[in-house]
Formats: sequence, structure tokens, C-alpha cells
Amino acid sequence: MTDTAEMDAYLSEPRDLYRGRAQCVVKPRDAGEVANVLALCDAHGVSVVPQGGNTGLVGGQTPDATGRQILLSLQKLDRIREVDPASDAMTLEAGVTLARAQEIAQSVDRYFPLSLASEGSCTIGGNLATNAGGVHVLAYGAARDLALGLEVALADGRLLSTLGKLRKDNTGYNLTQLFIGSEGTLGVITAATLKLFPRPRSRAVAFLGLDDPARALALLNFVKEHAGPGLQAFELAPRIGLELVLRHIAGARDPFGAVHPWYALVEIAGFAEGEAERVAGATFSQALDSGLVRDATLAHSLEQAENLWRLRESLSEAQKREGGSIKHDISVPIERIPDFIAEAGARVAAHFPSARPVPFGHMGDGNLHYNVSQPVGADKAEFLARWGEMNEIVHGLVHEYGGSISAEHGVGRLKRDLLAQVKDPVALDVMRALKKTLDPKGVLNPGKLL
Repeated sequence: MTDTAEMDAYLSEPRDLYRGRAQCVVKPRDAGEVANVLALCDAHGVSVVPQGGNTGLVGGQTPDATGRQILLSLQKLDRIREVDPASDAMTLEAGVTLARAQEIAQSVDRYFPLSLASEGSCTIGGNLATNAGGVHVLAYGAARDLALGLEVALADGRLLSTLGKLRKDNTGYNLTQLFIGSEGTLGVITAATLKLFPRPRSRAVAFLGLDDPARALALLNFVKEHAGPGLQAFELAPRIGLELVLRHIAGARDPFGAVHPWYALVEIAGFAEGEAERVAGATFSQALDSGLVRDATLAHSLEQAENLWRLRESLSEAQKREGGSIKHDISVPIERIPDFIAEAGARVAAHFPSARPVPFGHMGDGNLHYNVSQPVGADKAEFLARWGEMNEIVHGLVHEYGGSISAEHGVGRLKRDLLAQVKDPVALDVMRALKKTLDPKGVLNPGKLL
């Protein structure tokens, strides 16, 4: 594709923070064609930007402004190579969407647990290239924990394969993990063998009203004790977040008659019919009786469960409709989340008196989206122009708490220059050495991550 209008959808990312130009968009149909494209570009020193579903939030999939780079779309690599329920594994090409991967697992009575708000569009290759997290990391881990092997096109056009269904293989370096989270800077993932799990037979979703994040932490530990490995997700959101959803998202309804300062959304799975409902009912009844939670509602149908999840998954969209939002995808030790939220709120208020922090996210694994919405009536552009100043406040505190400035979205262009401030210098040297070894001409996604 060389027509400017045709290419337009590939040249910017969802937040429109980054918009680039390209010589062309190429859409290979199989791994061999991907390898041929890379070999040709490597021979001529032409940079290549790999792209999956174009749902990334840090600019890692967007070309620069020179117009000299080639954008490599993996969308046509969408074949199902093998599904083996006996081995609890499936091998999919990189362009298969996450939603389709989930459906394939379900078709053989298995479960693929990676789950993101963008799962209808994001692709397996992109999920692995960014080590995507999502709502079930608490129970199953991030994308890197779900991969058994990869097929990767290297910069010089060779195809490296670690594909296979083995759970144990101690024959040297773990090359599979090397490429996961590398954001297309070391090679282009063309296929993956992924883990499958037993399919839950019951599911309980509850929405709970809480006094504060400290009570949320106590509730998380309480549910862990009672639900054990059945605890699938534990999400935290403030009242202001729910108010934004109720204001901007059609059909959204408050689950409670009363207002609560904080909320938790909890999902429990069971591997026998009715098991999740029994465990959830007993657990949250005890939590109410003990005063740990203010109020609780338990979904009694699939529709009700989806409606409760929609309140959580609509938070980012609601913030977008509210105006400018400065976003941070951070993680801190779980037990420090209440203190972090309090301290971050105080520091933001000191520098941005009318700004509105909206911290929410995956409390169960320590990942918060510490987003800050513009003051009511403020100029959006003026507020967003202070993104760097807000970063210093939030990321500075993250560093003090021993956390990470990128929990699940990756580094891309958005956080590339911040990495040198927070990453161990020796670790950065090793990363640069790996880049130089696997991509000596620097043609793979230059300017991203490093």
C-alpha cells in the first residue's frame, strides 16, 4: 500500500499522540514473506516498523516522521496451525486476534486466560511483543507466562523457531523469553505456541463498595484466603472514576443506591457447576458481616456480569470524553498501593491543585493506571503540555516505592527517554548489546524502547 489515504489508519496510534509517515505498508501472508521483507530491508538499510492490531498505547507501532520507514503489518498472518487439547497447547500465527484465540481455546473445551479491553482488535503477536498484562495476571500471569515457544523473523531474514509443546526443555538460553516484551526491536514474532488451561465451569462477578484502598487491600487478602486459586481478578476504582463512566457511557448504571468512596470488582472462577457462586456468596457475606466492605452486589446472570465489567473497562474511554488525561501505567508492591495512592494524590494536588487523579486498575497484581484528568473547565492543550512535569511527580514516587514506570503497556516512544533514568545501567548495557548482536544495522523498529 502506497496511497496516503489507504495508509492513514496504520500511521497513528489510538491516543493520537504519535502520527508518522511511511514509504509503504506491506502486508505479508506468511512467515516466509515476513523474512523476505526483513532480508531485503536489512540489505538496503531500510527501517521496518512491525505492527499488529495497532492498539498499543506507547507509540511502539508507529513510524517516525521521515517517511522513509516501512510499516510491516502482521494482520494477514492469521492461520491456526495446531490446536492440541491433550497437550494443553495451541500454535497460532501472529495476526490472530486475542478474541479469536479465546474462541479457539473454548472450541476444544479449554481456556486461554489473557484478557484485555482491546481483545477484539489486538493480536497475539502484539500481545507477546509488548508482554501484555490484562485482568487475569493475578491468576495466570502476563503474556510471557502463557507462551511455550515462538517463531521469529530475524533482521537478516532468517527464521528462528522455538515452537513446541514441551513444558521442560533445558537445552540452553531461553530464546523464547528474549523476544517477548522486546517490542519488535530484536525480531518480528510470526507465530507462537500458547498454553491452554482447564475451562472454568462457573464464574462469579461481584462489585463492592469500600471505604478506602486500605480496606481494598484487606479485602484482597481476605478473598485470597477464601477463594484460593479461584480468584481470577481483583480490580480497584475510585468514586470519581465511576462518576465519569455514569456521565459519559450510555447505558451505564450505578450498582448501588448509596455512594461509596472506592469500589472493587472481583471475579472468582470454579471448576464445578455452581462452585464459584457458592464461594463468592460465602466470602462476600462474611466480608459484609465483618464490616470489611460497605455494600456488595453479585451478578446473577452473564448479562449482569458483563455490565459490571463494562463499568471497569469503560474508565479509560470515559476519561477521554471528560477531556485531557495524563496517563501512567505503573506498578508498585501490592502492600504499598494504599500508601502510594495517598502520597501521589497529595503530591499531585500540591503542583496541580484542581487536577483530578483517577487511579484504577489491577490491584491484584500491583498494576495501577494512575491517570490524572484535567481540572474542570481547563484548557486541554495547556494541561497536556505539562505531561512531563506530571511524569516527574508520579514516576518519582514510583521509583521511591520500588516500582516500575511501565507495568503492562510497554516502553515504545512514550517512555523511551525515561528508561535511562530508572533502569539499572548494567541492564541497559546488556539490552543494547543484544540489540547490536541481533540487529547490527538497526533496522528493526528504531527509536523504540532503546
